[in-house]
Amino acid sequence: EVIRNSKEVLSLLQEKNPTFKPVLAIIQAGDDNLMQEINQNLAEEAGLNITHICLPPDSSEAEIIDEILKINEDARVHGLALQISESSFSNKVLNALKPEKDVDGVTDINLGRLVRGDAHECYVSPVARAVIELLEKSVGVNLDGKKILVIGAHGSLEAALQCLFQRRGSMTMSSQWNTPQLQSKLHEADIVVLGSPKPEEIPLSWIQPGTTVLNCSHDFLSGKLGGGSLGAHFNGLVAEDDVSLLAAALRIQNMVSSGRRWLREQQHARWRLHCLKLQPLSPVPSDLEISRAQTPKAVDVLAKEIGLLADEIEVYGKSKAKVRLSLLERLKDQADGKYVLVAGITPTPLGEGKSTVTVGLVQALTAHLNINSFACLRQPSQGPTFGVKGGAAGGGYAQVIPMEEFNLHLTGDIHAITAANNLLAAAIDTRILHENSQTDKALYNRLVPSVNGVREFSSIQLARLKKLGINKTDPNTLTEEEIGKFARLNIDPSTITWQRVLDTNDRFLRKITIGQAPTEKGYSRQAQFDIAVASEIMAVLALADSLADMKERLGRMVVASDKSGQPVTAEDLGVTGALTVLMKDAIKPNLMQTLEGTPVFVHAGPFANIAHGNSSVLADKIALKLVGQEGFVVTEAGFGADIGMEKFFNIKCRASGLVPNAVVLVATVRALKMHGGGPSVTAGVPLKKEYTEENIQLVADGCCNLQKQIQIAQLFGVPVIVALNVFKTDTRAEIDLVCELARRAGAFDAVPCYHWSVGGKGSVELARAVRDAANKGSRFRFLYDVQLPIVEKIRTIAQTVYGAKDIELSPEAQSKIDRYTQQGFGNLPICMAKTHLSLSHQPDKKGVPRDFILPISDVRASIGAGFIYPLVGTMSTMPGLPTRPCFYDIDLDTETEQVKGLF
Repeated sequence: EVIRNSKEVLSLLQEKNPTFKPVLAIIQAGDDNLMQEINQNLAEEAGLNITHICLPPDSSEAEIIDEILKINEDARVHGLALQISESSFSNKVLNALKPEKDVDGVTDINLGRLVRGDAHECYVSPVARAVIELLEKSVGVNLDGKKILVIGAHGSLEAALQCLFQRRGSMTMSSQWNTPQLQSKLHEADIVVLGSPKPEEIPLSWIQPGTTVLNCSHDFLSGKLGGGSLGAHFNGLVAEDDVSLLAAALRIQNMVSSGRRWLREQQHARWRLHCLKLQPLSPVPSDLEISRAQTPKAVDVLAKEIGLLADEIEVYGKSKAKVRLSLLERLKDQADGKYVLVAGITPTPLGEGKSTVTVGLVQALTAHLNINSFACLRQPSQGPTFGVKGGAAGGGYAQVIPMEEFNLHLTGDIHAITAANNLLAAAIDTRILHENSQTDKALYNRLVPSVNGVREFSSIQLARLKKLGINKTDPNTLTEEEIGKFARLNIDPSTITWQRVLDTNDRFLRKITIGQAPTEKGYSRQAQFDIAVASEIMAVLALADSLADMKERLGRMVVASDKSGQPVTAEDLGVTGALTVLMKDAIKPNLMQTLEGTPVFVHAGPFANIAHGNSSVLADKIALKLVGQEGFVVTEAGFGADIGMEKFFNIKCRASGLVPNAVVLVATVRALKMHGGGPSVTAGVPLKKEYTEENIQLVADGCCNLQKQIQIAQLFGVPVIVALNVFKTDTRAEIDLVCELARRAGAFDAVPCYHWSVGGKGSVELARAVRDAANKGSRFRFLYDVQLPIVEKIRTIAQTVYGAKDIELSPEAQSKIDRYTQQGFGNLPICMAKTHLSLSHQPDKKGVPRDFILPISDVRASIGAGFIYPLVGTMSTMPGLPTRPCFYDIDLDTETEQVKGLF
């Protein structure tokens, strides 16, 4: 009956969760094949999986605990039972079990809950339950008022029996076999429960005829059979085998309950998040002072609060951790939360504060509205951090902490990208050098050397043979023609598009000459360095959805063409595996927290003007699972909606398959004044009065840019909420005007935000508006069909998004388009490399420029990342340092080791 009921419950659970099958692990020290077979048969009958971990009989306490701890952290296992000798059942061993996996009810926590009366919240000993069930249902005894004597039971079994009997109104005594007056106690008892084998010196005659005797002296946990039979002396005898079998079935029942609880925990639930309190000061201190004044939670505590298992994080220090991708498999049946993008108006030197709004919004959602939410941000490049921009962790009382760790190194992802990128660059030039200086045979002998008399292809070389149509695996069987085809890539140096990178703003690396040493045998060429985040490997990291996908994308990155015009890839150079090894940790998103203790993923950081400008697909996907169906994931796109948002929709969403629910469009009064014709702004120079005093006309004129960006978002069928990031110089009339004009332009709502000065409390109204807009539903659509010709896709973006009259292709751009189309890359999405400071190609054209021709100077391909990127006008991929870089203010206190002056 127990097994049948368990099977029915499990079937109901599996109707909604088809892949779910609970697993019971049994750690066994010694041989008891009979119990192993019973457990196996009952588990199979109920529909469970069972795994036995067999240890030697003389296993030490430490060895048993080590196995227990492994099972505790194995997310595939839902229950754990011990079959070990009685002498091994120390408190240390028993309490090593996770209470939620303790299906035998032996831990102090489960026993404590039972004693307290919370049986529905704990697991009760299957043996103790079997005793009660058999007495009540099999023997038919009414336990109320009965005198019960439990003899020879120990530990958790004794405690559980006493508790269960007392709950049924029985008078319970507990005794050991060597207790004085045992004979008189046996005479008084109505029911005797034998918890261990009866010693030979205790005669059966001490037990009164007609007494109900229940024998559970088969030590169910250890698997040891008790000695001697009580025979048929008593009418009410219940044999030990009956108890063992029913206890095994009840353990299966506990397992099904464990699985049900586990499933319930996987489903959406509001996090039990301990949010950090803010005490905002006025005037608002520097970002670094605010960050340092707040003590972040230990990152492992945060991880547990949001539902991450201990084996799903890799902790880096106290405040950051990497999250393993195995989480996606565990939560694959979990419904995704709502997906919100934060974009902005066309940027100005005054800044709009998209990161600040992103952080303020999630602080409001989670810390103030008790809604699960996650922020997903890009990792900042150290180039701008030490150059002119400063940090990128948000600002004021809406930032990621610790901000110095956010802005400097983090967990080394950008360094991994730099190493991988430059390894590939070295491989290209080295291959050209060796091909120029060796015969086919010499080149082949070095590429496929004989090691200890054995010559064989590596796996990546076998893949190249297959690509060439050479179906051979023995290096000694290739013909001379095949050796030449295999050994030579014949790279055309003039077509190399792969550059070296560095995560530092260094204008003097924009054009360099490499190969000038005599050892390079006269092979030199002009080359350049890009900023590290401009590497295609960064874009690959941001768009990959698994480790296997990243490896495949790395392999298909095109670095040049050969002399016959065919693409040469990283796979052709034999470097794919090595690149993947360098990137294996970088693919795991980085977990941090906001000032109010809400979770943040910081992962990937492609620039939005020269790449697609969004954080990683993987961070978004993991966050969407963790927040649950009613939660929110808020991610940010770089620069204005015309740049970062357009690429988010057409590139990132196309790659991920995710559908956004809402867009938050960030604006500021003073940035709108600049778009309305306000005077130019110079960094470090005090703002002119137009920006610090009320000027309704300038604001009204500048709202044309806001209205245009709202229209761009509406092209994709997603509701738009305008977040007006309020500064202390903004007046009520200016704020009201912006919100009114935004609503007239079609925004779902427009809300002033004060998170910079007071934290999440200042963005509660924005959070409510976002929640309402997301629940309204989106009718998301892409801007263009990728099957259109490359030129038409470029023209669609230029005319529909930027407002251009038409495009103008340079001869070089047209030539590249023809080449990429011929090579089979014509069906990729478009990633425009354009100035972010204007809707047009001219940075000084503010507001909404009209009737301009967009010049396409060049077209390049990121085949691994999966897009074609046209260059609009002149675009630099290596920033320079200003006259007074930020590094003048950055220092380290050598006494406290604290960073100073970081924004």
